[in-house]
Order: sequence, then C-alpha cells, then structure tokens
Amino acid sequence: MKITAQEEYGLRCLLQLARNAGVEQPMTVREIAANEGISVAYAEKLLYQLSKAGLAESLRGVRGGFRLKGRPEDVTVGDVVRALGSFLTHAAICQRFTGEEDQCVHNKNCGLRPVWSTVNYHLQKLLDNMPLTLLLQDEREARHAMVEMVPFPFASQTTGGVA
Repeated sequence: MKITAQEEYGLRCLLQLARNAGVEQPMTVREIAANEGISVAYAEKLLYQLSKAGLAESLRGVRGGFRLKGRPEDVTVGDVVRALGSFLTHAAICQRFTGEEDQCVHNKNCGLRPVWSTVNYHLQKLLDNMPLTLLLQDEREARHAMVEMVPFPFASQTTGGVA
C-alpha cells in the first residue's frame, strides 16, 4: 500500500479537528492550513472531501469553519484512507506490473498474489482498529499502543526495539 500525500495531509487536517473536538469554536481553513504548512486551497479541497465522506462538517457564517463530525474515538485511520483514497482490492493487486507482456505471466496462478492480499487485509484491519484518539497521544505512547495492536505472534518481541 502506498500512502498518498492526499491521505497523509487529509489525516493531518482531521487530526487538527480531533484536537479541537469539544471546543465550541470551529477551526478555520486558514488555521488548519497554517498548522500543517499547506496551502489554504489544498486544505479546502481535503476538508471538502472529508466533509463529503461524513468525517468533518462545515459551519457557515462569520464564526464558521470546520469541526470533526462525531467523536475522535469513533473515527479510524481506515475511515480517512477510504475517504481520501482507497485500499487495494484483490483484483487491483496485480493490475500494474512492469513486464513486457500485455498481462502478468502468472495471472492465472500466482504465488505472490496471496502475499499481497494478506498484507493488504491485515493493513486494512489494523487501520480500521486505529482511532484518531490513538494518534493524539504522545508519539512514544502511540507507537507502543500500535505495536500492541499488531496481530502477529512476534509483535511482543518487537516492543523492546521501539523507542
């Protein structure tokens, strides 16, 4: 899976709104853009897509702006990825290849496709179980919690190397 700039910055914008959750005054696009070091136009585009997906809401008027729709603990990183991009589907995994033929020579019986499908499945599952509140924690605490979420038997062995 490749994380696009749109997904990265969209998640950052939504985290700004999550940090501001519970505050009566919504955040302006200018504030969000300045906090993330992106243009106002790009922030507007991302916030529009997040609003369209039901993750943010726009409030009009002099004291308007954006705020998170719902609670930060109910919105996941997986929700944001789906709103701004997508996860690979099983069919899309082998559509792009760099061979010289019109299609992959292993298209009918591929030993690699199950690897990429399984990785994609577990990545989706992990991101779908990762609420925004987790990303609002101190980086060290968040990293530790994320490592504990990994569903593999060796996850507990890797925590020693996590700084």
